[in-house]
Amino acid sequence: MKPVALVTASSKGMGEAIARELHARGYHLALLARSERIAELAEELGAVAVQGSVTDPADLERLVQIALDRYGKIDAVVNHTGHPPKGDLLAISDADWHLGLDVVLMNVVRMARLVTPIMERGGKGAIVNISTFAAFEPDPDFPVSASLRTALAAFTKLYADRYAKAGIRMNNVLPGFIDSLPEKADRKTRIPMGRYGTVAEVAKTVAFLLSDDAGYVTGQNLLVDGGLVRGL
Repeated sequence: MKPVALVTASSKGMGEAIARELHARGYHLALLARSERIAELAEELGAVAVQGSVTDPADLERLVQIALDRYGKIDAVVNHTGHPPKGDLLAISDADWHLGLDVVLMNVVRMARLVTPIMERGGKGAIVNISTFAAFEPDPDFPVSASLRTALAAFTKLYADRYAKAGIRMNNVLPGFIDSLPEKADRKTRIPMGRYGTVAEVAKTVAFLLSDDAGYVTGQNLLVDGGLVRGL
């Protein structure tokens, strides 16, 4: 029986690449995105889809339910999001900090609440959260993302420890500068490999972490950054 995966923010960029990679590997898919294009992609991939936002708990519930209605199970989840607010550190409003919390952390917490009982009944499951290199090497260009995705790393470790005995794994993928974003020369020069990564490279890493080949990997933060991060 084919595995079933949920992929959020999957109408373009890394999210779309992940959906396509998982489809190519034989997954049934349930997709979520704000764009109307998600219906077109779902039709192409033989998937089901919900047009909605990761910041809306009701939309996450709809995604889980549509997957269960169609496939009867959920084996894997990829929590991908758009970009949280940016700005100068102390100029960012309280509202934008709270929005960032919903975009990069609470979406994962809420999704975990929904799918964990399903995965427990199935005896196993795998969750991958798309984070950022800046979680461990904060970048002033991404203050909200860097701050709150460090919190995501802590949540991921706590969750991984809590549900390991249930056969459920959770890991984070930390992309560096990826070609879904406009290339900037000053950023490119920081990368030891001398180029931006591709969305396909991120997607293949995610597929590995969801697979049984990564069956003994949980609670980890895997950089996909071309050597960008200098910390050990």
